[in-house]
Amino acid sequence: MLYTSERDKLRQFYVDTWQKARFGSPMDPMETMVARVIEQHPEYHEMLVNSKHLGNEYKPEDGETNPFLHMGMHLGLQEQVSMDRPAGIQQVYQQLGEKLGDVHKTEHAMIDCLAESLWSAQQNSVEPDEQAYLRALQKLLLT
Repeated sequence: MLYTSERDKLRQFYVDTWQKARFGSPMDPMETMVARVIEQHPEYHEMLVNSKHLGNEYKPEDGETNPFLHMGMHLGLQEQVSMDRPAGIQQVYQQLGEKLGDVHKTEHAMIDCLAESLWSAQQNSVEPDEQAYLRALQKLLLT
C-alpha cells in the first residue's frame, strides 16, 4: 500500500532525526525543527528509540493519541505562524505565548483549534475556513 509505505517513511524520518539529535550529528533545517518538537515530548522518546512501534495504528476510539500526527500538528502550526497564514496568527501566537508563559502550552492550545478546523473541513468535504480558524484562535486570548 502506498499510504503505509509513505507513512512508514515519515515515521522513520522522526526516528532517524531523533537519533541524530541524541548523538549530536549534523542536521538540516527540517531535521532541526523536528528534533525541537521531539525534545518537547519526552513521552515519545522511548518509542522513537525503540522503533518496533513504528507500524502501530493509533485509534482515537481506543483512547490513543498518534504521536506522529501530534508532532506533525506542532510543525504545521509553526509553519503557519512563520508565514502568518492565516493573517493574524503570528499576533495570536505571540499574545497567547505571553499570556500562558510557555511555548509548548501555547502550541497545544492552538493545535486544538487547528485540529477542530481540519476535522470540520474533512467532515464537510470543504477547504478549511481560515477566518473561522483565526476567530477560534483569537477566542483563546479571551479565556
